[in-house]
Amino acid sequence: MSSQESLSNASKSRLEFSRHGNSLGAAGYVCRNQETAGNNDFLGRSGDSIAVSPPKGGFDKINVGAAWDNETALSKSMIGRLLKIEKKLDIDLDLGCLYEMQDGTRGAVQAFGELFGSYNAAPYIQLSGDERTGDAEGDDEYMLINGQKWSEIKRVILYIYIYKGAQDWAQVAPQIQLRIPGEKQIVVSPSVHSKNLSLCVIAGLENNRNGMNVTNYTEFFPGHEEMDRAFGWGLQWDDGHKGE
Repeated sequence: MSSQESLSNASKSRLEFSRHGNSLGAAGYVCRNQETAGNNDFLGRSGDSIAVSPPKGGFDKINVGAAWDNETALSKSMIGRLLKIEKKLDIDLDLGCLYEMQDGTRGAVQAFGELFGSYNAAPYIQLSGDERTGDAEGDDEYMLINGQKWSEIKRVILYIYIYKGAQDWAQVAPQIQLRIPGEKQIVVSPSVHSKNLSLCVIAGLENNRNGMNVTNYTEFFPGHEEMDRAFGWGLQWDDGHKGE
């Protein structure tokens, strides 16, 4: 399949499950409290930014994780609300990114359209995990950036997309967790929440003299095409179905 055909299949139906997505839990979720504050840098407001200088020899493997506080919610039934019965939310949520290389090449890395990227070849970003139950240790979803090739990447936009389930981002409370060897973990979370908009752009990574600027974006969109227009990426997004 050509890259153009892959992009044409990249924005697909929100209605069906496949082997991609279907993460249901809060594995790896970091709460902002005194116990975790010392080990993390939190970017919790739109526009918050932090600069990371490259070590001698450049960055190593960079892990970008997605997590969400999605373990329980009050039951919607009258009896459930009265008795404060809690249950797990059932959502299908994926991590993705838009990237731009220094030579101007642009594209996306995400499960839809089988756009898994590559770690050892351009774009040097690879979608490597999909924690399907949310009960295991580690990230709900993650991707890897080849830090040794960061000089060839101009910028990256990180987003999370809900395919099925709760459309209230306040319930999901997503966060991006950026792990750069030798640095504190950087946790980026939306400063506000929205309802009925299924895509949340959470963070941006920008190459600044081969260092990295990490910025909280906090923008919500109905889908990939609207996000693309807002950021001027110029990719082609066509509707389809979530393939097996």
